[in-house]
Amino acid sequence: MKYIKDANGTKLYCKDWGEGRPVVLIHGWPLNSDSWEYQAVRLAENGYRVIAYDRRGFGRSVQTWDGYDYNTLADDLASVMTQLDLKDAAIIGFSMGGGEVSRYMSRHEGKGVKQAGLISSVAPFMLKTPDNPEGVEEKVFKDIKSGLREDRPGFLKEFFGDFYGNGTDAGGVSDEIINWSMSMALQGSPKATLDCVDAFGKTDFRPDMDAFDVPTLIVHGSGDKTVPIETSGQAAADMIKDSEFKIYKGAPHGLTATHKDQLVDDLLDFLKG
Repeated sequence: MKYIKDANGTKLYCKDWGEGRPVVLIHGWPLNSDSWEYQAVRLAENGYRVIAYDRRGFGRSVQTWDGYDYNTLADDLASVMTQLDLKDAAIIGFSMGGGEVSRYMSRHEGKGVKQAGLISSVAPFMLKTPDNPEGVEEKVFKDIKSGLREDRPGFLKEFFGDFYGNGTDAGGVSDEIINWSMSMALQGSPKATLDCVDAFGKTDFRPDMDAFDVPTLIVHGSGDKTVPIETSGQAAADMIKDSEFKIYKGAPHGLTATHKDQLVDDLLDFLKG
């Protein structure tokens, strides 16, 4: 385990496991890098160097007051790539992490990247607008922030039920997974948790899509209630030329847990390709 520092000295907690071609795993909201646990172990066991870090404000990284816009977050990813001297890397973003992948590809011209992955990703644009009619109503994001301010633990417990598709045929996880997710979420800064709702909910990544000039794997569940597939996975697949789109039938948002074996097998096949 180690810490990476950005240009301003912000410390990011980073795991660096295994040997081989690097694979960078970027976690979703409101979790931390531990949420990639199953995939990280399997990838390292299969001959890859796996790097997973906690986004600023979450997990064991420094809880800055600001810096939760995607330009700053992409710069944090660039610090990880540069300081670990990563080349020919695959950068894989889950949920909110797909935003860092997208902005890194444009803002940093995909430096050091050989492959990219968008898993249940928020890219290219979640917010409903006149030119994005399939998007999510702004009220949804306002309600999330209100719930977090009123009773963050209570809101998150209910949120994770939909996140993992509990009660659905293709989803559902144990109470222990919910509790583990809660512990990760509550480890995060309340300010970061609030600010990131605006970041992932309202950032338009459509201009970043042209910067994907490497093979890109897109995975999304058709039953995702958190980040609907029409405005995210499907739209990204339509916009990224060299992409492979895999739809997990009925899968919820948190398919890193509900479809963990299927996901890691697809990642391994993609990385070998």
